[in-house]
Amino acid sequence: MTRFPELSGIEKMDSKRLIIFVLLSVGILFGWNEYFMPKHTPQQQAAKTQATTGAANNVAQPADANKLTRGQRIHVKTDLVEAEIDTVGGDLRSLKLLKHGAAEDHNQPFQLFEDDAKRTYVAQTGLVAASNPALPTHKTVFTADKPSYELTGDKLEVKLTAPDANGVKVSKVYTFSKNSYEIGVRYDIVNGGAAPLAPTAYYRLLRDSQAPEGEGRMAHTYTGPAVYTSEHKFQKVSFDDLAKGKGDYAKTTTDGWVAMVQHYFMSAWILKPLDGASVCKDERSCRFELKETAGLNSAAALVDYATVAPGKSLSVSVPLFAGPEEYSIISKLADGMEYAKDFGIFYIFASPLFWLLVKLHALVSNWGWAIVLLTLTVKAVFYPLTAASYRSMAKMKALAPRLERLKAQHGDDRMKFQQAVMEMYKTEKVNPLGGCLPMLIQIPVFIGLYWALLASVELRGAPWILWYTDLARPDPYYILPVIMAATMFLQTFLNPPPADPMQAKMMKIMPLAFSALFFFFPAGLVLYYVVNNVLSMTQQWFINKQIEKSNKAALQS
Repeated sequence: MTRFPELSGIEKMDSKRLIIFVLLSVGILFGWNEYFMPKHTPQQQAAKTQATTGAANNVAQPADANKLTRGQRIHVKTDLVEAEIDTVGGDLRSLKLLKHGAAEDHNQPFQLFEDDAKRTYVAQTGLVAASNPALPTHKTVFTADKPSYELTGDKLEVKLTAPDANGVKVSKVYTFSKNSYEIGVRYDIVNGGAAPLAPTAYYRLLRDSQAPEGEGRMAHTYTGPAVYTSEHKFQKVSFDDLAKGKGDYAKTTTDGWVAMVQHYFMSAWILKPLDGASVCKDERSCRFELKETAGLNSAAALVDYATVAPGKSLSVSVPLFAGPEEYSIISKLADGMEYAKDFGIFYIFASPLFWLLVKLHALVSNWGWAIVLLTLTVKAVFYPLTAASYRSMAKMKALAPRLERLKAQHGDDRMKFQQAVMEMYKTEKVNPLGGCLPMLIQIPVFIGLYWALLASVELRGAPWILWYTDLARPDPYYILPVIMAATMFLQTFLNPPPADPMQAKMMKIMPLAFSALFFFFPAGLVLYYVVNNVLSMTQQWFINKQIEKSNKAALQS
């Protein structure tokens, strides 16, 4: 005889639709963060220096960075950034973003680059050549005309001069522009020696493995190096993989960029600007190198430049972007740079949703109201699915009294009870999974919205109404999380009541438990969920009323 599923399976299927949906959604969100996202590791012990891919071309290689040597500091201030350039190496050692507040103290500017006892994150460059080991590297001591500069026009140049290198004169010039986070880094090379010079320049970002300031477990995104090429697209390599000498990424390229990415902000050396020419002569002349050495992580691009004959000169420039991952900014810098906004594996859903959010913001000029409009739009698109789900749940709720009568009628005869229940479902044309499947289909979009909002630096410091002055921070008075908890709790009364009293208690307690997580979420995220819940409750209440009227009309006829 064919054996039907156990009774408890049928009952639980009906009563746990909401539980399944919430568990799957939250489980994917936080399970992915916990078990699959790269974890930040402590700084490693010094490792042996690895040979770069340029060794194949028989060129000298830059020495690995140990503890950074500190020299004199050159201060630079523009309308957007405040920078410090060290005379040792001409490195960009400190960079404060004046339009973005620090995570801990919003009144202070956010510091992207720094090198102190607690944190290391700097931009380094240097020149190497097999024929001339005296070329300036990140350990060479440069000189500057003055100790401080301030942008007063559209552009500002900061020139550093290296010591004579066997007749070769080298200047390193930083170019800062008004209203821009892009910094030009140019080498002016004059070969006054007797031999031809074939220089290789390295452009690298050096960083420890610490999590960015202000990052919490509720907002954990990728931090680490990444490269992009037109052939291989966007590739990330975690700090853990760098420490193990692992990582799959494009080693040679004719274009693209190499970056250090973190939540909301990034830095990148750009080999081919969006509307400019590539610095790469061919695929062999440009190489990416990601590695961990001496406890620091290096993301570098190495570029072989044209040979400079004696008495000739060469000027080469590579732009450095260091700033927020604002779509309107990074999408105009280089091909594929918008991928740096970390939407995770749900990029295919999150990217168009973020695009729609940007378009809605253009209409209302307020990110809070743009989120409300986005929620309304998504609910409208999924109305047929959610309506089908709620109709199924409403029908199940209407059958609850008959289910109780069948249970009392058949007593302990579980087999007959199961058969009677299945017959009732067949007669009433009710699918026990009808309320669950439409919800499951929406989960990828649900998670895509989560990542789209979580990764949007545009919400950082963005006001909405009243005390909501920063949608990227948690609600200071927890009003939205409380409303979220209330709506989740009230929504349980609109669902079919569980037959098991213990399940009924779980249905009441679990939404409150899950809603506690939202106390730590950015206000912009909670705003979306609150609006979504209110719309869902309204829709479910309306459908329930429609079915009740339909049932009454059927009984009267």
